[in-house]
Amino acid sequence: MVSQVVKGLRRTVTKRRLTGQKANTIRGVADYLYNNRERRRYDHYLSNGRPIASDTIEGASKNLIPDRSERSGMRRTIETAEALLRLRSAHLSHDLNDYREHHIQADQQRLYANTPGSWQVVLK
Repeated sequence: MVSQVVKGLRRTVTKRRLTGQKANTIRGVADYLYNNRERRRYDHYLSNGRPIASDTIEGASKNLIPDRSERSGMRRTIETAEALLRLRSAHLSHDLNDYREHHIQADQQRLYANTPGSWQVVLK
């Protein structure tokens, strides 16, 4: 499927005798699609029950984010809202422990990298 689209785009440049920026843009799109063809295995994704349309993500963003950040009395800055979304995403993808461990190590590096006999957090 992707190869047909790529061929069609490249054929368009030739048939329409496009040059300059237009030709470069279409060739760039064709190259991008070809180079990322393994990410566009929609038949595989659909057979595994995964959504392929962005409307699922857009719908979740439109509803979930305000539900979590615009309740009565809640005030969020962009930075804190993004931090909460990262935590929520890590939790839902079962990566929260790795995410937490990464931040512990980053803080240790930041705080104690140049300290003789560096401190270390011991996890329970």
